[in-house]
Amino acid sequence: MSATAEQFRALFDPRGVLVAGASTHPGKFGFVALHNILACGYEGKVYATNRDGAEVLGIACVRDVAELPDGEIDLVFVCTPAPTNADLLRACAKKGITAAFIAAGGYGEAGEDGTRIQAELVALADELGILVAGPNGQGIVSTPAQLCAQIVGPYPPAGRIGVASQSGNFVSSWLNYAGQTGVGISRAVSAGNAAAVSVPDYLDFFADDPATSVALAYLEGVGTGVGRAVFDRLRGVAERLPVVLVKGGRSAEGQRAAASHTGSLASDDRVFDGMCRQAGVVRTPTVEGAFDVAATFASQPLPRGNRVAVVTTAGGWGVATADAISQSSLQLAPLPADLRAAIDEQLPPRWSRNNPIDMAGGETRDTVPAVLDLVAGHPDIDAVIFLGIGIQSNEAKLMREGRFADEEGLQRIVAYHERQDARFAQAAIDASERTGKPVMVATELATTVPDNPAVVTLREAGRLCYASANRAVIALDHLWQRSRWLQRRGLL
Repeated sequence: MSATAEQFRALFDPRGVLVAGASTHPGKFGFVALHNILACGYEGKVYATNRDGAEVLGIACVRDVAELPDGEIDLVFVCTPAPTNADLLRACAKKGITAAFIAAGGYGEAGEDGTRIQAELVALADELGILVAGPNGQGIVSTPAQLCAQIVGPYPPAGRIGVASQSGNFVSSWLNYAGQTGVGISRAVSAGNAAAVSVPDYLDFFADDPATSVALAYLEGVGTGVGRAVFDRLRGVAERLPVVLVKGGRSAEGQRAAASHTGSLASDDRVFDGMCRQAGVVRTPTVEGAFDVAATFASQPLPRGNRVAVVTTAGGWGVATADAISQSSLQLAPLPADLRAAIDEQLPPRWSRNNPIDMAGGETRDTVPAVLDLVAGHPDIDAVIFLGIGIQSNEAKLMREGRFADEEGLQRIVAYHERQDARFAQAAIDASERTGKPVMVATELATTVPDNPAVVTLREAGRLCYASANRAVIALDHLWQRSRWLQRRGLL
């Protein structure tokens, strides 16, 4: 049975949730899952079962699902052991439950017996009309429903990225990056063994989900003999929204690890790589790089071309960024004569008068916003990378914490420096929104001094502040390649 839209609604937007196997022990899955559902703001009805009928976190547990009301619960979060779960699903079906997330292991990843039990459970769920997510999974996050049905933290800020992963670890990683950067998550699911619902199934759902504008996924295998079917599905999803993918099992060692982790059979990596390129799927080798790209799709417009201007407050950053651009499909745009003349009116003669646009320390109170507007607004520029932000606030931090903090009117200049960096970050956001072009800000302060006012301004706006210019260039290159892929197919 293919999962229906109503079953996915039950999984991600349930009217009520049942935790089966709730525990009074804070270290058990059944305690953590119930705690996270209650603690993160879910407003639907919450029920729980355990063998003793013991109260957990203020929820009066029942011993038997039969004691629960009919028609009020859509989702069961299963923390009970594998041998008991067939009977559990039968009881849940009688109560109108149409989605189950199974956190328990002991299924396909556990050898022949586990594989048999898993197949039997899937067949039963098909018969009962229940969508089974997992087993051997971490949980579900749905920020539109304020739902954190997971056996781990964290709970991310709300946003537009939908996450589906065969590894729960990487779900956690991407949720952590969302918290760090402010570029938030709509839905997230650990597919586990993906016994009944696969990562491509979740991507299909994301493509039609109004809360989601980009899909971020981790795969370990696509099964034997199904490569063409997966290709067709991924291409269909990529035509509707960007898909960013990390695939494990690139090496022989990784393939063996995947088989023991989720029971997955990894496909030939070179074939899969070519399939992704044709399907318009962005494949990245690292988890952090994948989040950079997904966050870029979620927070920046697509460029119409590949002509990039680099605006920097100091020269070295610009040189390194120009080198990175030369290794991509982007082009460091020749500086148009009329743009050069317009910038001449804003900066002293020592500025570079070329691209990269090195302001050479000549920026004043209004220079950065003016130059960003001029550059982003020029018809011969498709995207902008802005470097060197946050320097003033770095000095302000040193002044505030130094021995002269209460002397010589330092607090006044500290406040001014911090306002300026916040203003410059906002200027980059405004220039992008006015022109409909990517304007990307990169500074190591994104990770080294995350409370820097420039970084905070971008984070609060849901815009990624790139930890290096190189990472910004890589993300922008993927943004351009998607734009070109859509243009070639008449979709943009």
